[in-house]
Amino acid sequence: MADASDYLDLDPADGSHILLITAPYYRHIVDELERGAAATIAEFGATFEKVSVGGAFEMPAAIMLAASRRDGGKLFDGFITLGCVLRGETSHYDLICQETARGLMDLTVNRGLAVGFGLLTCENEQQALVRANVNQKNKGREAALACLGMIAMKRRFRGGL
Repeated sequence: MADASDYLDLDPADGSHILLITAPYYRHIVDELERGAAATIAEFGATFEKVSVGGAFEMPAAIMLAASRRDGGKLFDGFITLGCVLRGETSHYDLICQETARGLMDLTVNRGLAVGFGLLTCENEQQALVRANVNQKNKGREAALACLGMIAMKRRFRGGL
C-alpha cells in the first residue's frame, strides 16, 4: 500500500479543498474507494465536497465545469475521480476507459489541474474489490495522494494556486 512518505513531500496542514467526482454504478466498490480517499484527505488537513455523475465518461466534463467559474474564482484546489469499469462482452469497456483517461489527462496537461485518477478498470468484480479495499490495495488513497501531490507541486512551482 502506498505510503505518502514514500514519494510525497506534503504539508500535513495543507488546507486544500478537493472535489470528489464519483461514478457510483458499482456503489459498493466506489464507497470503499471513497472511504480510502476521504481518510487520506483528512490525514493531510484538506477538505472535500462530493458530486456524482452518471458514469465514468462524464467525469472529465464534471471537472471542467467545476473548474470553470464565471467570476474567475477558484472553488477547488484539486479533483479526484472515483469509479469502476468492468470488462464486458463488447468494446464499450475499451472506449469508456480510453476516452475517460484521455479526457482527464487533457485536463491535467492542458489546464494544469491537479487530478487524482481513481477510476478502476478491471477484468472482473473480484479484482475491483481487492483494489478498492482500504485494507488491501486502497486505490482511493492512492488517487488522493496523487491529487495532493500535484497540488503541492503546483504550489511549489507556481508560488501558490
